Amino acid sequence: MNKAVFPGSFDPITLGHVDIINRALPLFDELQIAIGVNVDKKYMFDIDTRMQMIKDVFKDEPKIKVVHYTGLTVDFCYQNDLSFILRGLRNPADFEFEKAIAQTNRKLGQIETLFLLTGPETSYISSSIVRDIYRNGGDVSELVPKEILKFL
Repeated sequence: MNKAVFPGSFDPITLGHVDIINRALPLFDELQIAIGVNVDKKYMFDIDTRMQMIKDVFKDEPKIKVVHYTGLTVDFCYQNDLSFILRGLRNPADFEFEKAIAQTNRKLGQIETLFLLTGPETSYISSSIVRDIYRNGGDVSELVPKEILKFL
């Protein structure tokens, strides 16, 4: 069984995340969307709310499992029998950052990272941009799935 994890903070999940997830689904038997806990980050939404957001967006997709974890992603992969880490790339800066993490994960645990490029229609979207627009009273309805709007 091909199982992968798509780790992130998903604060909140965006249409860019959804694009990557939908395009990755045919590649795997199971895709775990895993919310990583970073004690150094200040989140807009608590972990239960972020998990519920993702569950609402993918309520009709049986191949998706929504979980959270602490610690190293590679350790999470071993504990859950996951063979791949899925990451989305929006731009060259993402690539350089993600490349270093992927190489480290491979060194630590022989876990392969698969990269998918975001589509041009979502490549500019990030959770931090969504949070900034929302906090300043802007309209984020074209940046997040419709299921997220009820949480805002």
